[in-house]
Formats: sequence, structure tokens, C-alpha cells
Amino acid sequence: MHHALRFYSIHQELAVRFYMFGAKFTKLPFIGKYLISLIDHYAITQHAAFILTHEEAKKIISAATSIAVGDCKCRKVFRNCDNPVRVDIVFGVGFDVFTEVRKDEYTEISREEALDIIDECKKHGLIQSLLKCQNDFYAICNCCPCCCVPLRLRKDYGIKGAWVKDSVAVDKLLC
Repeated sequence: MHHALRFYSIHQELAVRFYMFGAKFTKLPFIGKYLISLIDHYAITQHAAFILTHEEAKKIISAATSIAVGDCKCRKVFRNCDNPVRVDIVFGVGFDVFTEVRKDEYTEISREEALDIIDECKKHGLIQSLLKCQNDFYAICNCCPCCCVPLRLRKDYGIKGAWVKDSVAVDKLLC
């Protein structure tokens, strides 16, 4: 069992609130730059999001075997817009953990249904992020710029490790 991902799945709402709360301290004089460095390291080694193109997201879904969908926690918690919420697609170890821990929220879907969600999200202008916990990629979240925690951490607080473009990581997943 993937213990870190299991812990995160149980406490998702609290975790996204904590990430945004903690990020505010990066604006403090003297300690802010050290916090950015510390949070960047945490993001890179423990929990990060990788920017995906629409095509990359579809390739990952096409290669996935077990797929489920649940609510995007960023939008569920922050509610900054009216975009669709049920767009968090988990696969692989993410499927195993989230369908066990959050069985009332995450439901198994077909590959075709997941691809339809990706296409529908593109129509809404949502952005795809590949999520990784420690060494395992576990989900594609389709979020909006106004709610997406990894994007907001990068854009508003300078935490670059939270949301990165890394084609090598995507290629590794697809191999």
C-alpha cells in the first residue's frame, strides 16, 4: 500500500488548504525565500504536478488500465468558478488507493469515458496536470487557473516545484 498517497487521499481537502495557508508565509521578509526553497524541495520529492498538453493527457489515459473519476479538490474547496468539479481522473496506484479510501466519491469509469472528460475539460478551458506522490504518478486533474493549487503556488508564491513542465517525466510514464 502506498502510505503517503493513502494519507493524502484521506486528507485531501485539508492538504490543499494547508498548502495555500503555508504558502502565504513565503511572503514574509527574511524567512520567505527559505520557505520557498523548502516547499520547492517537498514538491519535487513528495508531491508535484506536471503540466500536460491535451494530447499528452489523452496518451496517458489511453495507456492506463484501471481508471476512476472523482471531484477536483482545488475547485471543491475554493469554489472560485462554475467549471465542472467531477474531473479528477485517477489511474494505477491512484485508482487502487482512491477507490478504496474514497469509495463513495471515486467511481470506476472506462477509458472512453475518461477521454470524453479530457475533451470536455478542454472545451471549458481547463488545464491538465499529471499528479505525482513520491515516485508514483497517480492522477490527471483537470483544473482551472483560478482554483488550481499547484498553479497558484507557482504563480502567486514563486514555488516553482509545485507545477512544472517535464516532458521526460511524461515520457517515462508512457514507456
